[in-house]
Amino acid sequence: MKSAPFDYLRVDSVEEAAQVLAAEGGDARIIAGGQSLMPMLAMRLATPALLVDIMHVEALRRIDDDGKVLRIGAGVRQRTLEHHAGLAERHPLLAKALPWVGHSQTRARGTVCGSIAHADPSAELALVLMACGGTVHLRAGRKKRSVAAADFFTGMMATAKAENEMIEAVSYPVAAPGHSYAYREIARRHGDYAIVGCAATARPDGTTSLAVAGVADQPMVRDLPPPDDSGFFDALNQFAWDLNARDDLHATGRYRRDMVRRLGRQTIEEAVRCRD
Repeated sequence: MKSAPFDYLRVDSVEEAAQVLAAEGGDARIIAGGQSLMPMLAMRLATPALLVDIMHVEALRRIDDDGKVLRIGAGVRQRTLEHHAGLAERHPLLAKALPWVGHSQTRARGTVCGSIAHADPSAELALVLMACGGTVHLRAGRKKRSVAAADFFTGMMATAKAENEMIEAVSYPVAAPGHSYAYREIARRHGDYAIVGCAATARPDGTTSLAVAGVADQPMVRDLPPPDDSGFFDALNQFAWDLNARDDLHATGRYRRDMVRRLGRQTIEEAVRCRD
């Protein structure tokens, strides 16, 4: 199948992109890496009248570190972030998750913000954004707003972004002192979207948190007791049930619940070992 006809506009500034999108609304779509959007165009799951290409906007290709967050512009490719100097120290969870994102070829083209905008419930970058309490920075014309990841993802490939808004950047808080992190996932093949993905955080006080992708309609995160606590397995089991896993062509709901229990426990235990 071929895409529906559309116009193409290459912009040279953030302001121009924001103004065009604000004026065109739902008739326009931002394109950067195109790894998520192009298949949707080919299958006519998306039929915009105008594609706004932002990949030549230098201001959107920056990774800024203010000591608290990594702010990643809408034009930053996944491979650029993967090889960003000091990423393993500044954000170990991102460093552990990025090799699981697609393949090296798709990471060389796909952008970080493009994955967030696509909001696939199995996507690794969205999962990490939820796990670390990140933020999405939106812009419509001259108006800007920031939305916490917990409020940005609203359902299956659905977000709080308005039709006339673009994602200007996303912010991932850097690793907190004394915290440790782990990432694991299971997929049919390496590079496929995760059937179940788990991102774990272990804190200095012994408590943990587990973020899960691929089960609910959006990535979910929950605080849990330490894995050696008597209530840990009950809490993890309740989280697995609360995700409301359903059967699909990739796996049954029961399999996904079992993976949340097993893979989730393994990921949390790995995070605790990294802290110790």
